[in-house]
Amino acid sequence: MGAATLSTSFSETSSATAIIVPSEHDALHVSYSQLTRDILEFQSKLAQLGIKHADAVSIALPNSYEFIVAFLATSYQRAIAAPLNPAYKQSEFEFYIEDLSSSVILIPRGDYAKDGPAVKAARKFEAAIAECYLDGSRPVLEIKEKGKLAGIQAQRISQAQPADVALVLHTSGTTGRPKAVPLTHLNLTRTMQNILNTYELTAGDRTMLVMPLFHVHGLLAGFLAPLKAGGSVIVPRAFSARSFWRDFVTHKANWFTAVPTIHQILLRNPPPSPKPQIRFIRSCSSPLSPKTFAELEATYGAPVLEAYAMTEAAHQMTSNPLPHKGKRKPGSVGIGQGVEVNILDDQGDEVPQGMAGEISIKGENVTSGYINNEKANKEAFTKGGFFRTGDQGKKDEDGYVIITGRIKELINRGGEKISPIELDHIISTSPELSEAVSFAIPSELYGQEVGVAVVPKPGKNVTEDSITQFVASKTAKFKIPSRVWILQEIPKTATGKIQRRKVAESLLARDTPRPKL
Repeated sequence: MGAATLSTSFSETSSATAIIVPSEHDALHVSYSQLTRDILEFQSKLAQLGIKHADAVSIALPNSYEFIVAFLATSYQRAIAAPLNPAYKQSEFEFYIEDLSSSVILIPRGDYAKDGPAVKAARKFEAAIAECYLDGSRPVLEIKEKGKLAGIQAQRISQAQPADVALVLHTSGTTGRPKAVPLTHLNLTRTMQNILNTYELTAGDRTMLVMPLFHVHGLLAGFLAPLKAGGSVIVPRAFSARSFWRDFVTHKANWFTAVPTIHQILLRNPPPSPKPQIRFIRSCSSPLSPKTFAELEATYGAPVLEAYAMTEAAHQMTSNPLPHKGKRKPGSVGIGQGVEVNILDDQGDEVPQGMAGEISIKGENVTSGYINNEKANKEAFTKGGFFRTGDQGKKDEDGYVIITGRIKELINRGGEKISPIELDHIISTSPELSEAVSFAIPSELYGQEVGVAVVPKPGKNVTEDSITQFVASKTAKFKIPSRVWILQEIPKTATGKIQRRKVAESLLARDTPRPKL
């Protein structure tokens, strides 16, 4: 397949544009040769700090050129990049820093003086703290506290190997404790090649990055795969419907990938005029309704290609093909792309075509297993080496995968996976409540949002606002419930178990007006 490490996947000498960072004044344009120089200089700084093979580097930076350079330099040094949502609360930073024993956390300029959540969390576990920012167009690594790296000798410049873990991301599970997913250089470069092949990416393609780089969707499909093809990536600091098409047109993008929520937001805003030439629009990380599919194609005059992905597969598993390569089917996530996709029963045997079972995959892009979680690994992998996705689905007569439901209880809010048990634990820490159960409720904009049923302690008077404010103080914004039911008791089975789906169904049905007779 060619290069099997990130450090050998990009042109080192090309004068072609690799990165564009939009600005209201002069946009930053970075060539491949400049990108390589900046990565190697940053790698040298990490080595001087004492970062070596298998050290974890937590990266709490927004989408930016400094994130890109820090991520790639970390992987070049044979260390483990651990991107984190900069909006996390202190307790969330603490969990991720402790779970990987991070050696250092990289934060934006000015955050150290604010003594924010990431800084406090790093201090608790003695991780070094460094600010990253641009001096002109040059990424700077400024050490603020050395923490556990104090007294550590400078390390040699390393050269990454295919089996090295380059990236660790956490994925929430039904156990409540986020699972650490290690992805090697081989896993990542295989996905990069698969995406390149699926969409026939070339040096002539230029994409608009709208997904966060701390998720595999943005990191692999929106950034790494386009660079492997020799193309260009436009990197705004965050998605903005107001500036999206302005930057898309100004910098001559010809495709983009996003979650359905972003597609819907764009559709609610005026389309660009004149309409740019868009080669294709990719949708992933959450189900795309056939209605939104049709609206996208009609509005922008471009084929919409829905894909299916997950962290454990280093992102992409299936996708609808480009128009000249085959059918694209609304409501289907397409066919396997560089991976083997089987529909399996509970025993791990393939079910007959057309029957539903658990969507399971095998390929070089798939993680070898979660870190320090043998129970999860035993449940996730079949004897035949297939990874169980936790999603129920079937294949149609053409082999296209149709997802029919979720086996796991995760709440999928616009591509953000939320563990209901984790939320239960957070909400139940309220001194006002005796019980809480969270679950997915339908949402037109996000696909799913968080619903919560709570039981107040005797004599306590709680409101929907007081519960949402409490959750907001404890966790990231996307986990805040959009609906709260205050109950006298939560229904349980005869054995005392709570069935989330039945709780959700009964509450939603109770809220639905009955037809008049």
